Amino acid sequence: MSATQRHHIRVSGVPGAQPVLFAHGFGCDQHMWRLVAPHFEDAYTVITFDHVGAGGSDPAAYDPARHGSLQGYADDVLAIVHELGLDDVVLVGHSVSAMIGVLAAVAEPDRFARLVLVGPSPRYLDDDGYVGGFTAADIAELLESLDSNYLGWSRAMAPVIMGNPDRPELAAELTESFCRADPDIARRFARVTFLSDNRADLAKVSVPTLVLQCSQDVIAPVVVGEYVRDEIPGAELVLLDATGHCPQLSAPEATTAAIAAFLRG
Repeated sequence: MSATQRHHIRVSGVPGAQPVLFAHGFGCDQHMWRLVAPHFEDAYTVITFDHVGAGGSDPAAYDPARHGSLQGYADDVLAIVHELGLDDVVLVGHSVSAMIGVLAAVAEPDRFARLVLVGPSPRYLDDDGYVGGFTAADIAELLESLDSNYLGWSRAMAPVIMGNPDRPELAAELTESFCRADPDIARRFARVTFLSDNRADLAKVSVPTLVLQCSQDVIAPVVVGEYVRDEIPGAELVLLDATGHCPQLSAPEATTAAIAAFLRG
């Protein structure tokens, strides 16, 4: 099966123009980019896709060995890049896909022109001298809740992740997105996501990088965005006046403007 079929790839915009590849985060799918990606269709080739287990992807493509680490997901991204014959790629990765994008760009730097990391976290667990935002007990409780009642976890966590309690429709959309994901794959993906440590990979990034961080985000606090900026050579940090972990939904205009300014720079 082709990568296009496995990942429900959608290509739009200007054929042959510089490609902008949008990668969604945990529990989401490519629909989460609908308020941002179309703004780039007048000047770029725009590609959206679903990670295995999400959206319209083929769940049969899930491989426990391959997808037992974020490198396997990065290899999926590279398979998409190869199949579509993409070069000079701008990869926009949200949440865990920020680190997936980092791994892909480190593996094949000549394929990528720029990285945009939206709400990135190289390690969610606190460590000596490092603030990730979660204790070991926090992560253990989160994963246990996911394992025991995925739908209940989705309903409880979506408002926390999204923030913006005055806009309940945003949390409702994230809950629906969680519920569309394959629950077995989502549980495994969550374990890979929240237990990964990609801090050592940041210094290997060799392409211009923008870090987009919300001013209030319980999943990836500002201090984490500052860490990512400091560890990636020459990286730029833009702090969005936005709340929650999904600014492409809660603040799409500001997110779009920051990406566009970075691409023009």
